Amino acid sequence: MSSRKQVVLATRNQGKVREFERLFAPLGWEVHSLAAYPDAPEVIEDGETFAANAIKKAVTIAEALGMAAVADDSGLEVDALGGRPGVYSARYAGEKASDEENWRKLLLELKDVPLEKRTARFRCVLAYVEPGGEPILASGSCEGVILPEPAGTNGFGYDPVFFLPGRNCTMAQLDPDVKNRISHRAQAMQSLLEEIRRSGQ
Repeated sequence: MSSRKQVVLATRNQGKVREFERLFAPLGWEVHSLAAYPDAPEVIEDGETFAANAIKKAVTIAEALGMAAVADDSGLEVDALGGRPGVYSARYAGEKASDEENWRKLLLELKDVPLEKRTARFRCVLAYVEPGGEPILASGSCEGVILPEPAGTNGFGYDPVFFLPGRNCTMAQLDPDVKNRISHRAQAMQSLLEEIRRSGQ
């Protein structure tokens, strides 16, 4: 086992793991995913907020594995829908819904809403927990507008219908490197790194 500090990311998504490896590189930490721990418990995301879900995942995994854990919860908030889909973003059209099914349901609900009232944001909350310790939270958001029709093939989730007025394109039309600098998750990750450094952990 390496003498470097170990941190486990409460996901089996290797794309997220690569993002966090870059985040923690300045600290010299080793980042692992749950794929390396097949016996780790599955965490039911039943919280009413992004923060509640992120904390639940991070605390559960930190205690189960006896090591520092990071978890994220994120989604889309649409003002005209009172903040929906929110924490239900990934399963908006049903538990097994595809990305396209989710954003198609969203567009159907917004079909009579004029463009100027289709404001929305992607929001991400990250939680970092040491075993037995208090969670450190960080968040990030990215403002945009929901288009009536999708555009672009990059990204995932609601990216094809999430328009960025300042860049005159959808999130799915952005170069992935640019997205990784400006996205809600990128902002939350940078904020988390600052909070961890400040806490001296």
